[in-house]
Amino acid sequence: MKLESIKENLIKLLNEGPILPGSIKKQWNVCGMPGCRCKDPVNPKKHGPYFQLSFTIAGKSTSMFVKDDEFTSIREATERYRQFKDLSMQLVQAYVEEERGKRKGRKRRRQNRS
Repeated sequence: MKLESIKENLIKLLNEGPILPGSIKKQWNVCGMPGCRCKDPVNPKKHGPYFQLSFTIAGKSTSMFVKDDEFTSIREATERYRQFKDLSMQLVQAYVEEERGKRKGRKRRRQNRS
């Protein structure tokens, strides 16, 4: 993909909405209330399922609960993040290739002067 095309796609993606890192998983929890069904010694029934977004930023792992009515928008934001990472890597690779092309041209000119 050409450099300008990657930049355009990246800008378009950023204008589609927020981006969030991580993944969404189903969770079941134990509440800790004495006598609750989740603590039953014979047939415990955990609370849930709940959705939880887990991610790492600056080396710190964290998570947050996702309400049912937020699930779709959070899932879309995490997908945009994956696309953002992919496009960002393509952009960096394109810049590296461009820089290598410049250096290759300089090397040829030097060899021709000899």
